[in-house]
Amino acid sequence: MSKRKPPDMINGNPTSSLVLFTLPIILGNLFQQLYNIVDSIVVGRCVGGDALAAVGTSSSITFLFIAIATGSSIGSSVVISQLYGAKQLKEMMTSIYTAIIAIVVIALVLTGIGVLLNGSILRLMNTPHKLFGDASVYLHIYFLGLVFLFLYNITNAIFNALGESKIPLLFLSFSSILNIVLDLLFVIRYGQGVAGVAWATLISQALAAVFSVTVLLVRLRRFKAEGPISYFDLGAFQRMCKIALPSTLQQSIVSFGTVAVQSLVNTFGSVVMAGYAAATKIDNIAINPMVNIGNAVSTFTAQNIGANKPERVRKGYRAGILMNAVICGALLILVFLFGDKIIGIFMDTGESAASIAVGVKYIHVVSIFYFVMGFMNATNGVLRGSGDIRYFMLSTLVNFSSRVIFAYTLSIFIAEHAIWWSIPIGWALGLIISRVRYGTGKWKTKSLVDDCHESED
Repeated sequence: MSKRKPPDMINGNPTSSLVLFTLPIILGNLFQQLYNIVDSIVVGRCVGGDALAAVGTSSSITFLFIAIATGSSIGSSVVISQLYGAKQLKEMMTSIYTAIIAIVVIALVLTGIGVLLNGSILRLMNTPHKLFGDASVYLHIYFLGLVFLFLYNITNAIFNALGESKIPLLFLSFSSILNIVLDLLFVIRYGQGVAGVAWATLISQALAAVFSVTVLLVRLRRFKAEGPISYFDLGAFQRMCKIALPSTLQQSIVSFGTVAVQSLVNTFGSVVMAGYAAATKIDNIAINPMVNIGNAVSTFTAQNIGANKPERVRKGYRAGILMNAVICGALLILVFLFGDKIIGIFMDTGESAASIAVGVKYIHVVSIFYFVMGFMNATNGVLRGSGDIRYFMLSTLVNFSSRVIFAYTLSIFIAEHAIWWSIPIGWALGLIISRVRYGTGKWKTKSLVDDCHESED
């Protein structure tokens, strides 16, 4: 029996290859979003609005650690994908093992930091006293599971770099269903509240991480590399750090911007906090496909740059923009027709009408500009996949820093409404930078495979 091969992004039709590769990523990340969505629904409807606000304010902190995991994974995936496209299998496998070992060490260090600074971080964010206890409990448990979060992120990035986007989908489907079952069991059956939600997420992520690492190690055996494979190579680590360190710094600054905005949200009270928390859950689901398309364009670009086929990159880029346009149109219609009902899923409508109104205002403003966000992500995908990390970073940093600046500045005049209006402003500025860089064509000269050759000579 023949096994179905992943899409051939180097030789196949660019549009069909990108679509076939992207769909499992979108579905997989939608399942991943279920972690937070189910947590919020169970907390908001079964524990209360204050508990939902506590989880919401914690989420902006957890995003910092997700950002570090994501930044580390970006560096690994770009290098691995370019080596895979260039058929340098020995260097590719060495890079994979090196990335896994490095990410585990980083996660263990951050776990210790997170556990020690839990309360201090919440105080710096102006977390209201009545929410402090629940937020602290949620974060403490979350930090204990960081190693699983990091492991899953790196294995997911590696599978995608190899064009194997269906495998992460299977594990995410399983872990999401398990998360739902454990949420209902811990919170409703045993009344553990916010702690129950956190433990459900930790257990689900742990199993997904263990299973995905196991399958990855088995799959690596099918590659026949010439020469001995190193489990940790300093040269491979340094090549990945050339992208991973700037990406991690960029992602961390982005997350600090998210924390800064959350701190501003907290100053408007629990009603705005709960509405903002619910709206951002919906917003994250809505923009997730655009982010995934950008990631797919990045992998497509990296493999073709590694194979010395930059002419195919433009075709993949155009396919990514078209996919984003279709998705953005569908989301805009859905949000405007059913925005209030979707927001209402997260809380009791009788008790939280004011919070629902806040959430609806947020989602109505932001959804109009989803197409800008999608365009920006596709363009950044080309820059990131080619190794043109400097301009990828610049685009993203301008995007998020301008959000913080405009949110705080405009809040003087339009209060909490400034928070959601600042988001499309950031997208537009980020798009301008990345699109101008793409137009120069200089991203074609940023291949990391040449660096690998040089290190071997």
